[in-house]
Amino acid sequence: MTDPGRRAELAASLEQVRERIARACVAAGRPPGAVTLTAVTKTYPASDVLLLAGLGVTDMAENRDQEAAAKAAEVLAAGVRPRWHFVGQLQRNKVRSVIRYADVVESVDSLRLAGALAKAAVGREVPLEVLVQVSLDADPARGGVTEDDLWRVSDAVASSEGLRLGGVMAVAPLGEDPGAAFARLAVIAGRMASEHPGATTVSAGMSGDLEAAVQHGATHVRIGTSLLGMRNSLR
Repeated sequence: MTDPGRRAELAASLEQVRERIARACVAAGRPPGAVTLTAVTKTYPASDVLLLAGLGVTDMAENRDQEAAAKAAEVLAAGVRPRWHFVGQLQRNKVRSVIRYADVVESVDSLRLAGALAKAAVGREVPLEVLVQVSLDADPARGGVTEDDLWRVSDAVASSEGLRLGGVMAVAPLGEDPGAAFARLAVIAGRMASEHPGATTVSAGMSGDLEAAVQHGATHVRIGTSLLGMRNSLR
């Protein structure tokens, strides 16, 4: 049963987030529709995904396979099929599960993971879109490849049957001006698009720094807290 109170809450938050994105696009001299909102629904129930889909949100993101697989199945059983993004660090033993529901894997950061995805994705009707996660601070705990490895991973994805190289993803480093970090990402994204035409997706920016990401060319922003509210830390 639809919760009208929750729907109204999400609708109000969604309007605010869309307004922020639109203002950021105008400030950056970009068309208002240049940036896609990806709702980060981790820890939130399938009912919220259904409500967001009903409000026009097409892209949803999850970061843990166990939660995501069950949620995607529940949403599909309700007759809704959003575009699912997997954004968490992905273990190779979870690859076969993830590719059953994910349309995009944004967190590919090694040749071994790219190879596992390629092997599992052979025969897909629609290629799995892959974004290479770029480390902007060289912190291994946060995932991502450094620029030295970026091109090897990108080339491996681009040459793999069943995969489609979509572009890059990054998270702004802790304690650093996100504008400076996303400016570095923009240079990398530009080179990526020049070497692999069509790999033009730049997934960057979250609730706290989406404006800086849009200023530096993000095509997708991943929004959780500003859209769905503060997460329960005990969940």
